[in-house]
Amino acid sequence: MENDEGPARGDITIEAVLAALDHPLRLRVVRALAATREMTCQEILPEVTKSTASHHWKVLREAGVVEQRREGRYLYLRLRRDDLDSRFPGVVDAVVLG
Repeated sequence: MENDEGPARGDITIEAVLAALDHPLRLRVVRALAATREMTCQEILPEVTKSTASHHWKVLREAGVVEQRREGRYLYLRLRRDDLDSRFPGVVDAVVLG
């Protein structure tokens, strides 16, 4: 198993988080992940091409919004809810409830 968590909790900035959430597909990803522990990339955006999805995963990961892990040929995403709630209380709830 290979993990890629993105920035450490203390290095997550509100500017990066808000910029990452400023796209309808990425917002949809966060809302989907907020309802579950983790999902495969294909489960979240099955209609999106791999290259487009990869771009969105990278933006979310580098902003500290999600972490991903590879298991075999599957890539799993998980919302970094605890980290985000610790750094910016209420932001995830505001985004999810939108």
